[in-house]
Amino acid sequence: MDVNQPKQEHLLALKVMRLTKPTLFTNIPVTCEERDLPGNLFNQLMKDDPSTVKGAETLMLGEMLTLPQNFGLVCAVSYTTQTGEKMYFRKFFKFQVLKPLDVKTKFYNAEVRTVYIQTDEVFLEAQIQNITTSPMFMEKVSLEPSMMYNVAELNTVDTTGESESTFGARTYLQPMDTRQYLYCLKPKQEFAEKAGVIKGVTVIGKLDIVWKTNLGERGRLQTSQLQRMAPGYGDVRLSLETIPDTVNLEEPFDITCKITNCSSERTMDLVLEMCNTNSIHWCGVSGRQLGKLHPSSSLHLALTLLSSVQGLQSVSGLRLTDTFLKRTYEYDDIAQVCVVSSEIKQS
Repeated sequence: MDVNQPKQEHLLALKVMRLTKPTLFTNIPVTCEERDLPGNLFNQLMKDDPSTVKGAETLMLGEMLTLPQNFGLVCAVSYTTQTGEKMYFRKFFKFQVLKPLDVKTKFYNAEVRTVYIQTDEVFLEAQIQNITTSPMFMEKVSLEPSMMYNVAELNTVDTTGESESTFGARTYLQPMDTRQYLYCLKPKQEFAEKAGVIKGVTVIGKLDIVWKTNLGERGRLQTSQLQRMAPGYGDVRLSLETIPDTVNLEEPFDITCKITNCSSERTMDLVLEMCNTNSIHWCGVSGRQLGKLHPSSSLHLALTLLSSVQGLQSVSGLRLTDTFLKRTYEYDDIAQVCVVSSEIKQS
């Protein structure tokens, strides 16, 4: 039996022509007055279109396409020849789907310290570029956070008690132009108190972008879950709770440190060493025992130091040693303080 049967010839030929909507010449719109706007023109056109569903006129094909999965068309044809033989064939057509927007994201890890608790804020910068040949109206750009975070948009400014977009009243994005959106994510209260939980969180959320083209068609793009590199604090985390902004030259000043055991299983026995630098000198006994620190717990430590050099000085030189594992953790450039002469500060 011949497995490789000859290809059967059909009496019909199938061709598919992909039609696109006309591209109109567009200039930069200058909408200064209400009569310059199209009003209800686009909405009425969608309602009059017989191909739309009543009550869901805005659900266009562009909202249902997902990139890059939908990239082809399958056509099936069945017919009967003159001899009464029934024939059937299928043909697959591929076409390229180009994305209208280019989205790039950047993450910035920040630390916010309050009197009672320290939280870890994450700043997300989203760069959205219009890579089409026509301008588009950015209707909505929002960030849907994960379950551990609350989000605050930083794309508006308060003027005379009203919030105004930083991009203006008419948020048009011209071809090949890029716009930057900024968001601040704060851990929820129940997760902020658990250092080990927030430490390993990598899923931040997803962006939801809605736009309209120059012909009034609406498009939507929803990214997958955005991932970030979790900050590597190690097993022990040291942070500053309080530090003065300005201090006098060669005069002692106090700071408050917070030491956290980020491990969820192991108890640590810590020893603190204070190493002087060229400008920063620690006051007190180096090599002091801090005692045992249980998993996911913290302790506050008050330290005294002085600076022998004026200017903006970096606080460095703290060393924590875990006596159980004989492991030393070094902490440099913890914070910066402005050192001035006592005469300048009094004046």
